[in-house]
Amino acid sequence: MTKPLPAIALAAAFAAGGAWMLTRPAEDAALLPPAAGAAQAQEAAAEDAAQTQVETEGGETAADAAPAEDTAQEDTGQTQVEAEGDEAAADVDTSSVEEMAQGDADAPVEVIEYFSYTCPHCRDFHENQYQQLKEQYIDSGQVRFVMREVYFDRPGLWASMVARCGGEMRYFGVTDALFEQQRDWIAGGDPASIAENLRKIGLVSGLDQETLDACMADGAKAEALVAWFQQNAEEDQIEATPTLIINGTSYANMPFDELSEIIDQQIEENEG
Repeated sequence: MTKPLPAIALAAAFAAGGAWMLTRPAEDAALLPPAAGAAQAQEAAAEDAAQTQVETEGGETAADAAPAEDTAQEDTGQTQVEAEGDEAAADVDTSSVEEMAQGDADAPVEVIEYFSYTCPHCRDFHENQYQQLKEQYIDSGQVRFVMREVYFDRPGLWASMVARCGGEMRYFGVTDALFEQQRDWIAGGDPASIAENLRKIGLVSGLDQETLDACMADGAKAEALVAWFQQNAEEDQIEATPTLIINGTSYANMPFDELSEIIDQQIEENEG
């Protein structure tokens, strides 16, 4: 079972030098508090090695192998979320966080996907069910599709910040690239390498260097995103990714034919 880091822990990572991981090496010292420099950067790297959980193909984390009872669990097609309440999340202003959606705003069916950029099952969903969903329902105006990130780890949060850097116009294209290259950019689990890989994806996707640097070092935005995730996950009782909320009802990951059947039924009920 994979646990998302609490909002306080993720936000503290930035306050304590976590933003160092998201900057080019030549700029490290400038972003750290005076006299902290390399020592603080090393502390941030050590914290990542102990706490960052990057999903691998075997369902383990890059920092720590999953407990035996977890590896023995049946593969349900989802990555488990163990929600941790964080009272501080309720005090964070999340009004700046944009809902990322595709399709007609007045579509008869709304599908909300809760996902993580470091979740292998989410990658599989995006490469398969999502592509069919987009072709048959989103592009035809029958489904409004909303993507909401879940943060298991700092790399997942960083990926979200890169994807959101260009707004809705670039979000879905960057998301495509992040899932297509997921195995590559999280390979090895080294935080500095992951950050640099994400930077390269952002640049190739059309983000300019200055804008990308600002996005990747924005601690306040990171804190808002984590609080937004926790508020949404608590409200919708999210326990695994990917989870689909279809017209208000929660569903686990499923093959496209089952998903299509549910959507068709919802369309018929709403148009009847």
